[in-house]
Amino acid sequence: MKSPIQRKAGAIFIPVKNIEKARDWYCDLLGISPNLDIQFGHLYILPVENVGVILDSKIYEEGKTFATPAFHFNTKDIHASYEYMNSKGVEVVTPIQHDHFFTFKDPDGNLLMICEC
Repeated sequence: MKSPIQRKAGAIFIPVKNIEKARDWYCDLLGISPNLDIQFGHLYILPVENVGVILDSKIYEEGKTFATPAFHFNTKDIHASYEYMNSKGVEVVTPIQHDHFFTFKDPDGNLLMICEC
């Protein structure tokens, strides 16, 4: 039987404590306007390309955030991205690794990555 499941990721959920603060932080980080509605009181769908990134305050639990990056944001210039994150006061966890990627934490402690692709 052929699998009815597509080889395509639909969305990634990020656990966040405060949906409004998380929305504003991520939108500022990505340089987009936070003008979409928060859905059902706990979901905000970031307007990004390819895979959906959804901030969700309903699934947040203290100490149960991403301890390893579940995904990465793409960049065409890893050095400019590293400088940008530092200039914004983001908690950058690692220096640029292999001239290709680095990790950082969001305000809720989720470990994420930026990778040059």
